Formats: sequence, C-alpha cells, structure tokens
Amino acid sequence: MSEIEKGQVMTANRLRDGEVVFLTRAGVWAMAIDEAVLAQEPQAVAALEARAKEDEKATLVTGSYLFDAERVNGKIRASHIRERIRAQGPTVRLDLGKQAEGTAGSFAAVEG
Repeated sequence: MSEIEKGQVMTANRLRDGEVVFLTRAGVWAMAIDEAVLAQEPQAVAALEARAKEDEKATLVTGSYLFDAERVNGKIRASHIRERIRAQGPTVRLDLGKQAEGTAGSFAAVEG
C-alpha cells in the first residue's frame, strides 16, 4: 500500500527563461516537481508564500501560486491536470518539454 501525504506546492515561472519551476525545501527553484517541498502545515504554507513574494520582488520568478498536491512513495503528484501538464510539458508532443529531456515528474500528465 502506498503512503500518501497531502499538501501544497509553490510554483512560478522563472523570469530569465520562462521555465516552470517549483520551490524546494532549500528555498531554491527547481524545474523538477519531485524536488518541490510539500507544505502540510499552515506555517509552512505561509513560509512558501513569503519566499515566493521575496523572489518575485528580486525578479527571479513571476506568477507564483500554490496548488494542491500529494506525495506518493516519495514522488510529488499534482492534484489538478493543469499542474501536471505544467510539470511535464506539452501533452501532444512527447518529444518536447521535460518529458523529452527525462526531467519530468514521476506521474503522467494525463492518465490513460
């Protein structure tokens, strides 16, 4: 049986190249969703929001927001299809984006 933890992940777009990024426990932005911190406590969520606002002011990222996710067997899975697609790259061309580079998350954007 899988161990599932629910929480929220902070995402944004990196300003220098537009890449989708996720905030990590170390307070840096990573391209891989599996490196994201999964905030489960209100204080942790507030800390993610504060860090994202700081990084927006420093013009590192833009459009930061939280989304619901879960950790399944140590891997992050976005609860909503929109976030799964952002983490993976285009769904119509598997030869593009993070799935083509082998850096996408562990879960498919579209299950089927």
